[in-house]
Amino acid sequence: MTSADNLRAFKRDGRIVIVGASLAGLRAAEYLRDEGFTGSLTMIGDETGEPYDRPPLSKQVLTGWVPADGTMLPRRREIDAEWLLGVPAAGLDLATDNVRLADGREVPFDRVLIATGVRARPWFVESEAELDGVFVVRTREHAEGLQRALAAGPSRVLVIGAGFTGSEIASICRERDIPVTVAELAPAPLVGALGAMIGEVASDLQRAHGVDLRCGVKVTQLEGDGQGKLRRAHFDDGSTLDVDVAVVALGGIRNTEWLQGSGLAAGVWGIACDTGCRALDLNGLVTDDVFVAGDVARCPNPVYEYRLISLEHWANAVEQAEVAAHNMVNGQAERWPHLSIPTFWSIQFGVNIKSVGVPTFADEVVVTQGSVSEHRFVAAYGYQGRVTAAVSFNNAKWLDHYRRLIETAAHFPPSCPTPDQPVDSKPVPVDFPGPVLLAQGATVVVTGHNPSERRVTAAYQHHR
Repeated sequence: MTSADNLRAFKRDGRIVIVGASLAGLRAAEYLRDEGFTGSLTMIGDETGEPYDRPPLSKQVLTGWVPADGTMLPRRREIDAEWLLGVPAAGLDLATDNVRLADGREVPFDRVLIATGVRARPWFVESEAELDGVFVVRTREHAEGLQRALAAGPSRVLVIGAGFTGSEIASICRERDIPVTVAELAPAPLVGALGAMIGEVASDLQRAHGVDLRCGVKVTQLEGDGQGKLRRAHFDDGSTLDVDVAVVALGGIRNTEWLQGSGLAAGVWGIACDTGCRALDLNGLVTDDVFVAGDVARCPNPVYEYRLISLEHWANAVEQAEVAAHNMVNGQAERWPHLSIPTFWSIQFGVNIKSVGVPTFADEVVVTQGSVSEHRFVAAYGYQGRVTAAVSFNNAKWLDHYRRLIETAAHFPPSCPTPDQPVDSKPVPVDFPGPVLLAQGATVVVTGHNPSERRVTAAYQHHR
């Protein structure tokens, strides 16, 4: 039987398992059916409900505009899948081609797609995290609970972490005229994702809208009232703050622990893969039957020196899902690479923030259009003399222009004329924080070069 015959047989009768029943998993399942796969398809998810959209949770749901149960992802088509929901995956055995579930069941596969995404980083003291009034925002239930708490009119909300999620939550509090304090260990909001210059703009924006912004401080304790309800927060400068609600917005944890011992190159930054979304093993070798998509993927990008990049972007999850699905059911000659330029957006304090490219892959930044003081501008990012990203505040219509500059490795600072250029704007160092803060605040993380070709073994570090 030829390889073409084998491929046709697989598309007709093969077994594909998708671990992760969220955006990337659902879209991959739909694309697989679009590609003519008629074999068995199994969807594994740790949540009990069917896939829903996560970006509205920290935006429309918390404002009350959209109910939490109104965030279901629209279906492009029927996928005819077996759904195994409410039980997370607990292991992957590549010797027997089985996914092991937490309840002991084993699900066999011919090819598997891993799209397990990220979960919210919890408060570090479990007893304090369980206090009534302490929240994270990642799932539909999280957003629904926090929305009810905000609707009750708390006297003050504490947001721990000033990345995109934390800043959006602070914005919603001010929209609802709720007093809010934001505590951020870094020097400014958004600094882990967009650098120090934009961080200063974000600081001014928050304070102008009445946020009690405290940077360079750490929350050390969340204190209860003896009845299990939050009443006070303690800071490392010795100060305290009475609060009714605390939202822990310290970034996400990639769901890779279940892959320990699988032989895949998986860790805290995600699962390494090639541009075709095929997972790499510990030695950096491409696997044939294991694919990765979405927030959990660590993919090399040729535009960024083939460095492995982890993205927590809606559009990236959809695009990777399509590439992975196509490559799972097509031969080597017909496979696609995932080469898109990342995009991201956020709305906070009446400002529409959009980005294209990878701002964290930069050493300089310059305002190229508009006015920083009016919070209407575009900033271009550069690395060693070429354009690598751009960020806009209420000025997104030019981002396609900057995308072309990134794709063509245009000179930085950009020399091409654009309207509304500042007269005296000059490049400044982008000034990102260290890796620990970067992990908590960024939505794009450049994590290094491809794994080496030398043989390696896994060494797991155990923390107390």
